[in-house]
Amino acid sequence: MRNKLWNKLLEPRILRRIYEERLGEPLVYNLASLWFMLFGSTRQKIDYDLVPRNGYAFCILKAADLAREVGVKRLTLVEFGVAAGAGLLNMCYIADKVSKETGVEFDIVGFDTGAGMPPPRDYRDHPEKYFTGDFPVTNREALLKSLPPNARIYFGPIAETLKQAEREFSAPLGFVSIDVDYYWSTLEALQILTWAPDKYLPWVPMYFDDVQDVEDTPFAGELAALHEFNKRGEMRKISLMNFLAKRRIFKNAIWHEQIYFAHIFDHPWRSIENITKRRTSVTVLTNPYI
Repeated sequence: MRNKLWNKLLEPRILRRIYEERLGEPLVYNLASLWFMLFGSTRQKIDYDLVPRNGYAFCILKAADLAREVGVKRLTLVEFGVAAGAGLLNMCYIADKVSKETGVEFDIVGFDTGAGMPPPRDYRDHPEKYFTGDFPVTNREALLKSLPPNARIYFGPIAETLKQAEREFSAPLGFVSIDVDYYWSTLEALQILTWAPDKYLPWVPMYFDDVQDVEDTPFAGELAALHEFNKRGEMRKISLMNFLAKRRIFKNAIWHEQIYFAHIFDHPWRSIENITKRRTSVTVLTNPYI
């Protein structure tokens, strides 16, 4: 397993990303990374982008911190588009580390057709990039055996398996990864954000995989589905996580532009009545000039 991970790191595209995203950053940050890689906590390693799939790691830790803020002890993490399963198993690994760091427990859930991508419906599915049968589950039996007890996969059409999941999820939704490529599949996956408000955190971190290529457009693919979803309801909106790159130690990473919040505006935690109960004092600013 370790040799496979090292081979992955040595792929030309990964080496290029390291060159572009890390080596152009201040030397002191890269030197500090070596220390935290060896001796840092999970939180410090995520801060310094030292955990594989940086976007997943950031979002899962953010979800755990938000859960503690609102008093939730267990969350559901979801990946749409499992394929060979590397992302889902990586999510399981990160969730275990974050649980030990924060005390928040997780259920990890994957959604996949089990047979690769369905036929594209129209130009919005980017048929020039993806097509029928792409990204199948290569070894279902081995993948299922590799999952920890708190993880499972729903196989089948998204529209059908989501109905089952809505009945079966017991912990609030804390993170959603969208990696289904197509416009129509993404629009179906985003129906996970239309359930009762108590089935979520007030803010749900999201990762969109297929929005980072220069040819990606708000008129097709995942971006088009995101914009279409935002048109359909007032109380559920998806937006980029504000000023994320400016708040990170390493600021050149591409994944910053793939991280969103699903805002659950009708969540009880965000209601004026609830806020009134929580507020015990007013905010007062000091003035150093008087």
